[in-house]
Amino acid sequence: MMASMDGEGGTGRRTLLDAEAGQLFRDVVREGVLRPDDERLAEEHPAHASVQLLVELGLLRLDDERGGWLPVDPATLQAGLVAPMGRQAVELLAESAAWADTLSSLASAFRRTPSSSATHEEIRGLDAINRFLEGAVDDAEEELLTAQPAGPRRAQALAIASSRDLRALERGVRMRTLYQHTARRSRSMRDYVDVMRQKGAEIRTLDEFFNRLIVIDRRLAMIPGETTQTAVIIHDRWLVEYLIDVFERSWERGRDYDKTTRTTESEIAAEIRQLTVRMLTEGHSDSASAKRVGVSTRTYASYVAALKEEYGVQTRFQLGLAMGQKDTESAPDN
Repeated sequence: MMASMDGEGGTGRRTLLDAEAGQLFRDVVREGVLRPDDERLAEEHPAHASVQLLVELGLLRLDDERGGWLPVDPATLQAGLVAPMGRQAVELLAESAAWADTLSSLASAFRRTPSSSATHEEIRGLDAINRFLEGAVDDAEEELLTAQPAGPRRAQALAIASSRDLRALERGVRMRTLYQHTARRSRSMRDYVDVMRQKGAEIRTLDEFFNRLIVIDRRLAMIPGETTQTAVIIHDRWLVEYLIDVFERSWERGRDYDKTTRTTESEIAAEIRQLTVRMLTEGHSDSASAKRVGVSTRTYASYVAALKEEYGVQTRFQLGLAMGQKDTESAPDN
């Protein structure tokens, strides 16, 4: 009977056939017959395992007329050995796909129906966060609200978001996204926005800094955790409603991304300038101010330099005095 070729046993037999047993088979082919008194048939001989394997596989058959073991053409055995393994592989692939579908369905139910006692949960690690977000967005049926602060997003993050968001839009999910004004200056951001808008997404920008937020079907919200490697998932209905209200207020003040006229660009530049002035007068550090404005520290420094030139001063102290004096002069008389 032909031995099983499944699992580790099958791998071990193939390895042996590739090496010692294969060489023995070639020797028997060259010799023509393996005689019954051949020392390689003895159990204590090192080649005995190879002989046994060749017999089990049907590559050696006993021929009484020839008086020994004759080699058999491997091609005649291939269908009986390889074809069953191919069928098993197809069956395993189908079974693995079925398992994946079943587990995916259960995972979706888990995400959509949190435990009654859990108002929120924390996810640690960017990989875990991205996996959760991928699944949660794929579960979306009606609406996605997203707020992405701090200027342009990185190309890699945009590529991941683009695939995920397009799938949602193609399912008919309504998507509204809010960025800061400075995101308009990035070519990759403009390309991403153009694709999303063509698929029906609504996108606006705002001058002020805001916290990152994702709301899915008004039942689940994701906000930043205590570090950049953590995120908090909120399930509580009233907390989610509160975050939606915060988003809607910012959305009302935002400017449509597709309306980029000269007047709009001038107004956006004025809003960025006004925010920069406010950061200076409130005494924030450059790094904190740059984050609020949504630009790099170097770009923020160039904004400050432009203000110095505008007011005709050399130092930030002088700039503060000059701006304060101008505010006093422009204030109405009491």
